[in-house]
Amino acid sequence: MQRKTQTLFLMAVVLAAIASGAGCDKLKARDRLNKGVNAYKNAQFDQAIEYFKEAKDLDPSLTNAQLYLATAYASMYVPGAPSKENINNGNQAVAEFKSILDGQPDNLTAMDGLGSILYNMGGSPFDADKLNESKTYHQKHIQLKPDDPEPYYWVGVIDWSLAFRANKEMRDTYNQSAKKTIKENEPMPPALASQFNQKYGSVVDDGISNLQKAMTLKSEYDDAMAYLNLLYRQKADMETSKDARTADLQQADDLVERVKAIKQKKANLTPSS
Repeated sequence: MQRKTQTLFLMAVVLAAIASGAGCDKLKARDRLNKGVNAYKNAQFDQAIEYFKEAKDLDPSLTNAQLYLATAYASMYVPGAPSKENINNGNQAVAEFKSILDGQPDNLTAMDGLGSILYNMGGSPFDADKLNESKTYHQKHIQLKPDDPEPYYWVGVIDWSLAFRANKEMRDTYNQSAKKTIKENEPMPPALASQFNQKYGSVVDDGISNLQKAMTLKSEYDDAMAYLNLLYRQKADMETSKDARTADLQQADDLVERVKAIKQKKANLTPSS
């Protein structure tokens, strides 16, 4: 009986020590997190990353440490810079955000962060696969929070990016093979317009629909209007009839005027210094 009592006592002591150590690690983790946040705010990203790594190692359950770590990597990524270090920063950001979503599939901050870094990595140099992957995370945000206008906006932006790139490439290919060169603001030949519509008509329609939804949810959403204008110009390049093209371009021009009016209104409301 005495031996059993001693054994139970020793087990209690060990468990208490473990709990004490775990509690100490959690306190250290929060200390490192706070130091990392201060370094991050001062744009000392390398130092911030080291603090966030320590916080994550000390307390793997401290999601904020991993979110800040991913965000710090993303902040250091420069779109288009070809260095291995820069590409690694982007890949590290992606890996950290995805790791968070593995454990917390509904974490909107990680979802939006992942959508953002993939968009930046897919824009320059152009990578359609990364842009489409970015789009999926904005769509997941919409599924979780359908009344938020921002993810609809980003879907529209990505759809425009994909269509604009394809438009340019198709024109370049045509100009290299044809005797007559079509300029950027000129309509495509009917056969080329039909081909563009067949390949990217659904993408443009999807972008238009999402931007219109964003504008419904957020009145005077001038950024969404600006991209909707650009998408209507892509749609105009898909038309094979002059009237249909003119109608699309008129909608685009109307949106430009709306954007101008909203920006002027905002400027008038801004106090002069």
